[in-house]
Amino acid sequence: MIRVRFAPSPTGNVHVGSLRTALYNYLFAKQNKGTFVLRLEDTDRTRYQEGSVENLLHALYTTGVVPDEGLQLENGQPVENGEYGPYIQSERLSIYKKYIQQLIDEGKAYYCFCSKERLSRLRDEQRAAGETPRYDGHCRNLTPEEVQEKINNGEPYVIRLKLPENTDISFDDVVRGKITINTKEMDDQVLIKEDGFPTYHFAVVIDDHLMKITHVIRGEEWLPSTPKHVYLYQCFGWKPPVFVHLSNILNDDHKKLSKRQGDVAVEDFLKKGYLPEALINFLALLGWSPENEQEIFSMDELKQSFDIHRISNSGAVFDREKLNWMNGQYIKKASNEVIVKGIKPFIEKDSLIHVPSDDQKESWLQKVAELLRDRIDFFAQAPEELEQLLDDHYQIDDSEEAQDILHAETVPILYHALESKIKEADQWNADYIQKDIIKAIQKEHKKEKIKGKMLYMPIRLILTGSMHGPDLALIMDVLGQETCLERLHHFSESLKEGK
Repeated sequence: MIRVRFAPSPTGNVHVGSLRTALYNYLFAKQNKGTFVLRLEDTDRTRYQEGSVENLLHALYTTGVVPDEGLQLENGQPVENGEYGPYIQSERLSIYKKYIQQLIDEGKAYYCFCSKERLSRLRDEQRAAGETPRYDGHCRNLTPEEVQEKINNGEPYVIRLKLPENTDISFDDVVRGKITINTKEMDDQVLIKEDGFPTYHFAVVIDDHLMKITHVIRGEEWLPSTPKHVYLYQCFGWKPPVFVHLSNILNDDHKKLSKRQGDVAVEDFLKKGYLPEALINFLALLGWSPENEQEIFSMDELKQSFDIHRISNSGAVFDREKLNWMNGQYIKKASNEVIVKGIKPFIEKDSLIHVPSDDQKESWLQKVAELLRDRIDFFAQAPEELEQLLDDHYQIDDSEEAQDILHAETVPILYHALESKIKEADQWNADYIQKDIIKAIQKEHKKEKIKGKMLYMPIRLILTGSMHGPDLALIMDVLGQETCLERLHHFSESLKEGK
């Protein structure tokens, strides 16, 4: 049975690259009726950040990348579920202690008492000599008696992997093919740190084996370390999993995606009002290509179409314009309820926009949702877009074309007819406005040929200042009956003043 895992460290907000890694694991598991495990790698206590676990789970559950096993949410609280726990590394120290002792007893690992100062000097000397910095094996051949004496004297130590000399270590990667590295290019990796916690390199092998992980799908930054992991599997006589190393997500400058060029955390995008399903769709296509030209995928479609053999071995650029376009496609197809829920907090927060009283707010927001549906790429854009449409201090387009339209001989007739119809209106909604105001004026003034461009553009210019924009009846509905009258009168006064 296929078993995959996502094993992040609790070091802050979830990077979009980490979410993509989780997504690929999730899709591969679902496609193969397998199990997606969430494990927490928290052995680097210096990098731990409070609230990271909750943030991680929120990001996964909000975007639909929900773990089948391991760390999960129940009633809003983190819990561990599954038969291979604990799923938090700091709770597995006794397990690591057992396996590190096995390696020491078999001569495959050794105690190292080198100080940080000595290691720092060694690295400096190697760099100065044009060599790749690596441990020089100073403590590899200490006798058991020498080791015990140093331990009894309270000397701090780490435990290192004893790599064989001048030996090729090979493994197959689904994305990159066969990879071979000689141990001359590798380091005797630290397995247990001074604080007694395992390093990632030791714990990941133990955990993946004991949790029966069949495929390791992770970022390419772990590629150079994989030969050490493969050798550890050999030391224990275990079969290694299938490796799939994903290329980095890149900035526009083709360097690894970083926050220097904008948002990179999942939370950043959710807070700006990107739809989770659009973000997932976008990330799925960063490094994986479907067999056809399809771009918009539901999660179910991704589960059916995803193929690890179509993952690219080159980095994918995080194109924010493409994300905006894709999110805009999702907004266009969303229900008014989804759009209202998305735009509401942004509109209410923006004091520049007058939101109607509570008894009118919901129906007004429904109209606003329809108005903005085709005009925003993400919900945080709603206040600015709405402000442009509702600004009482708007300026009427002063282009020659616009002014010619406003000074046409039919405009006074249209003005008075519009004023009369708005005053007489006993209801106010887009359908009524279109049928009983705009279309009624056209029907009643066939003789004056008030229709088409000479009907819609003068009204739009008078009420919004622009020749173009969203559906006119919908704008008038959102503006409200009184505001439309006020803008008519303002236009009339401006004409009197010769403006």
